[in-house]
Amino acid sequence: MRFSETRLAEFNAEDGLKLDIHIWEPDSPKALFLAVHGGLAHAGDYVTPALFFKKKGIATVAYNLRGHKTKKVCINNFEQFVEDTQLFLKWVKNRYPTTPIFYLGHSIGSLIGTIIGLRSSEDDTTIKGYILSSPYYQNAIKINPFAIPMMKTLSNFFPNLAIPNIGITNQLTHDKTITKRHQQDEADGIRATKASIRFGREVFLAQDWVKNNIQKWKHSIFAVVAGNDKVADAIASERLLKKIDSNLLTYLFLPDNYHENYNEVDREQTFNKIYEWMTPWITG
Repeated sequence: MRFSETRLAEFNAEDGLKLDIHIWEPDSPKALFLAVHGGLAHAGDYVTPALFFKKKGIATVAYNLRGHKTKKVCINNFEQFVEDTQLFLKWVKNRYPTTPIFYLGHSIGSLIGTIIGLRSSEDDTTIKGYILSSPYYQNAIKINPFAIPMMKTLSNFFPNLAIPNIGITNQLTHDKTITKRHQQDEADGIRATKASIRFGREVFLAQDWVKNNIQKWKHSIFAVVAGNDKVADAIASERLLKKIDSNLLTYLFLPDNYHENYNEVDREQTFNKIYEWMTPWITG
């Protein structure tokens, strides 16, 4: 298989859309990551952490967000991502009923996870903890401030109009081998290079909601922020994460990292810290 998966599967969203699932699975996993990728990416990107944690006895189950695995990402609204992910959680729970589940998110996947965590009750233990990399709480890409309200208006009339390509593939990780893989995925049409203005508008609205609600967070969380992130604003991420109760938050700031912490050259140090953090739930 292209990304060294153990197996592939799929599930049906509420509207009948089939969404691909990639599974990296050791024998008798002692824990499981429900993994949600970033914008313009795909589930296969989780191959790097998945293979590391597979050796630790932890499975990774990732799905392709709707509108992805194509050249241009198009969605109707952000709520579709949240609903799909909650349905994916049910799919995973049904198949691994006794295995501890941890949410593993990156970028927009972290934004989705934040919304799900904020909406779940304090005593909901379906997800044992949330691991969020480079949460996309605010855009780091410099754009004209008048472009955002214009985008919100235009998206009502031309929802699939593409946002101009900003070309940041070379600034996602310092690992040149993984950058080449991203470039090949783009060439093969399974990694997007553009997003629609409706997608952009919906992301901005989701970000606004999180900014107004994150202080209500009630779950254990391990957050990784990349200091040299060209996609997600690191300062904004840190400011919002520090609104969370310090007893719940484990915070890791990596000043030199580009956006993709799970694919960066120092990733094994990050993975080991994540494993140490989650160990009490696995052995307790």
